[in-house]
Amino acid sequence: MRALVAGGAGFIGSHLCSALLEKGHSVICVDDLSRGRKESIGQLLENDLFVFYCLDISRLEDLKRIFEKEKPDYVFHLVANSDIQASAANPEIEYRCTYTTTFNLLQCVKMSGIKKFFFASTSAVYGDKKGIELREDTPELSPVSYYGAAKLGSEALISAYSYMDGLQALIFRFPNVVGPGLTHGVIYDFIRKLEENPAELEILGDGTQTKPYMYVDDLVKAILFVMESGKDGVSLYNLGTDGCTSVTKIADILCEEMDLRNVTYHYTGGKTGWKGDVSRFRYCLDKIHSAGWKAQYNSDEAVRMTIRHELGKM
Repeated sequence: MRALVAGGAGFIGSHLCSALLEKGHSVICVDDLSRGRKESIGQLLENDLFVFYCLDISRLEDLKRIFEKEKPDYVFHLVANSDIQASAANPEIEYRCTYTTTFNLLQCVKMSGIKKFFFASTSAVYGDKKGIELREDTPELSPVSYYGAAKLGSEALISAYSYMDGLQALIFRFPNVVGPGLTHGVIYDFIRKLEENPAELEILGDGTQTKPYMYVDDLVKAILFVMESGKDGVSLYNLGTDGCTSVTKIADILCEEMDLRNVTYHYTGGKTGWKGDVSRFRYCLDKIHSAGWKAQYNSDEAVRMTIRHELGKM
């Protein structure tokens, strides 16, 4: 199989590229390196089955030329703005990085006659629905962030293209993803804050924000497990792991792993870290479990393994 991975130099994308190559697939990685890092795919560049294009996917004509040259038969769309706080100040970031890239990739898929498409969506499409177990068919989706809105709009585009062009689309809505090579997020930020000042740690919100944290290897294995389902139309799955981890517990685990015993936590206050953040949610994972897949690591394990890796302990 020839797989085009849009956003392939990013945190999740680089892990997916590696896994596809290990399976013997050819990989066309496309990334503008605004969020992704070339170091993440450095070793892959030596593989004859791997080719990299540094390209802004919001430029449709340039993207078309890659499709015409490489002729992929499966497209994985992992392009997105990973800095959700940045888009809160400038929603155009989401329009260009998430919604426009989705439209452009779907146009190229339509032009090329490709029938296999994967989209990395998010729990943010549900909005702030406290006390509700979120299912794939939960009604009245109402995102509270520009990030979630652009992802939900992208899902709608994929639905239309699937119907109009016979696309077999796989959409995963997943929570916070952590693991080796992390480039952003609470663990990334906490490590750098404590390296700068090991006596104090600023924590956004009140620290009770509690979410599932999923290990990146589990996510990639789920993609590979479901990608050849061959079902027409859109196959939509919540993807997650057992348990949830609070922001304060992440800080506690990090201090334990860094052997810091007298760190003073300073909370900025409020129930969320920033406007548009969803402080807690709970997924129903019955559908993906019934399909035969389950995460290997729970949320606390994923957090601790990521911390240990980032500290050079793994």
